[in-house]
Amino acid sequence: MTTIDATRSVRLAEVAAEAATAVGDMLRGAFRSRPEVDYKRDRHDPVTVHDKAAEARIRDVVLAAEPDSRIVGEEGGTVGEGHVEWHVDPIDGTANFAHGLPFFCTSIGAVIDGRVVAGAIYDPLRDDLYTATLSGAWHNGRPLASVGADSAQQALLLTSYPSAREIRAAPDRAVRRQTDLIIEYQTLRRIGSAALSLAYVATGWADAALGIGVNSWDVAAGSLLVTAAGGHYLGLRPNAVETDRAAWREPGYFATVGTLDPAGSSVIEAFVDTHRPVSLT
Repeated sequence: MTTIDATRSVRLAEVAAEAATAVGDMLRGAFRSRPEVDYKRDRHDPVTVHDKAAEARIRDVVLAAEPDSRIVGEEGGTVGEGHVEWHVDPIDGTANFAHGLPFFCTSIGAVIDGRVVAGAIYDPLRDDLYTATLSGAWHNGRPLASVGADSAQQALLLTSYPSAREIRAAPDRAVRRQTDLIIEYQTLRRIGSAALSLAYVATGWADAALGIGVNSWDVAAGSLLVTAAGGHYLGLRPNAVETDRAAWREPGYFATVGTLDPAGSSVIEAFVDTHRPVSLT
């Protein structure tokens, strides 16, 4: 496994930030234009021409700065065969973006030998840039400390669970879990962007975030952002799956601020029949 020093991690974070902010004007200009929407898996999984254009722009910026790269993008698939792997979500929260709801972001994580080593999440409407390296996390250049509630009863939980697919698959279970979470946590919000939810846990603006059915580009940057800020990140692995993949590659996640221990939480208990937690380290 390649050893990544701090200087290299910082450089990759700078590239991620450059690429993420490069599409800011494009996304601000297109916001609330009611763009035409296509669908991928179903009508709950929209995509617009702006997702595709933003990813193409990000790809160009990254490859110009780091030619030895491989882009794993939500819209364009995998491009390149380089050593540095970039997991790119050009618009995380496309449904929000398409409808004019101001909660979406661009997320870019840099991975070497299976480890997330740098990342950037950019909220173009608020001009908020969140960056992470192996040595720390920052919000608009200010160091982050993931601090907040120390119990679920005091905590704000961000989640998009359950999705329509999860309700169709097991409606009673989905409703029971959601009910348990609503009762356990002080406040629960469904805000529609995994990456921005993780950024809010890193800043301490939210105390916990939960997702099921996510992809690597949704959480690569955010997983590092949370842990680099001192928070906790657990992958949620389906019980039927046997693998040694990294926690950030799991299709589920549970993240908390550093003051809220995820071990033994009601979230882990609620999902124990289908998922098991996997530590990021």
